[in-house]
Amino acid sequence: MVSEAGKFVVLRKLKKQSTAAGVLGVEVRFNQLVRPMFYGSQHVISNISIPEGKERFYTIVGYICESDTFAANRKIAEIKEGDLLCFSNAGAYSFTMSSNYNSRYRPAEVLWYNGKAHLISKRETFEDLIRNQVEVEM
Repeated sequence: MVSEAGKFVVLRKLKKQSTAAGVLGVEVRFNQLVRPMFYGSQHVISNISIPEGKERFYTIVGYICESDTFAANRKIAEIKEGDLLCFSNAGAYSFTMSSNYNSRYRPAEVLWYNGKAHLISKRETFEDLIRNQVEVEM
């Protein structure tokens, strides 16, 4: 899948407000979209729940205790709890570059074709994480 063909959709979870810019936590981690942390790439981020809202400045962060910052001081339509955010140009960079770093799951992949959603990769589960582990008797 090429970059332009993919969108990465995430859920807004928590919000911290500072005097300069809102810091927004999203239900995603850098193991699911690593490019911004690896080499500073910038994905266009839009609020698809309320795309025409008043624009504000936000810093978008995940919730792994590493440098989990997807965007810093970015102008986006006002974001409320439960809104969905869309990271553009993620086709070649989200699922294909994802990992199980810090025992985190990989996301599901959905293909939109002829106006219909088709699940092409399931979201991982705990069982997926431990599937290949073996017990060793000492």
